[in-house]
Amino acid sequence: MIAGVAPSVLAQDGGATSEDPGAADAAAAEAAAAAEADAAEEARVKEARRRLGTMEEQVNTQKEQVFRSKATLQLLREIVIQGANSGSRSTVWHLNGLGKGYRVESVAYYLDGQSIYAKFDPSGGLDDSEEIRIWDGAIPPGQHQLTVNMVLRGNGRKVFTYVEGYSFKVQSSYNFTAEEGQATTLKVKVDERKGFGIPYTERPTVDFELDAIQLVETSE
Repeated sequence: MIAGVAPSVLAQDGGATSEDPGAADAAAAEAAAAAEADAAEEARVKEARRRLGTMEEQVNTQKEQVFRSKATLQLLREIVIQGANSGSRSTVWHLNGLGKGYRVESVAYYLDGQSIYAKFDPSGGLDDSEEIRIWDGAIPPGQHQLTVNMVLRGNGRKVFTYVEGYSFKVQSSYNFTAEEGQATTLKVKVDERKGFGIPYTERPTVDFELDAIQLVETSE
């Protein structure tokens, strides 16, 4: 037996070295931070793609409107020239009476199937315009048709959250007669029905009000 050697010292010399807990925690924290950074970057990429898609859609819509306007410009010129020669004029007004529960995203008007006005503004700018002059010019005498197309989006105002972001279309047409030597004023009033039990998408209404005055006396 070796004298003066403690058994406990021998046990310590022969044991395995343990890992540092602090180093393991640091590695785990670094891995978690890297995963969080990757998730944030992925979210930013998805948001950028979504915004790019929205911008492309808006650009395509604008291109379509420009193309349609160019394609019908000559026809509109003919309408104006014919109306000027005949002495008939028409003015069209858009009146917005919808409440805060609706947001007007787009408005488009067509006279005899030809585009005379189109505006797209998802930011709510159309809601601030209670009156918009859609058309003011000469038209030929005879029968005409005015058509309005709108896209409305629900505005829950943090109360009725079930309508938030819900969009739908509203369309209506009106036939009227432009008499020789008359000026017609056509008001298109967009309003909503009141009362319980009316579905949200059926509340918006479109009414047309036509007034006419004689510009020149017609010979009998």
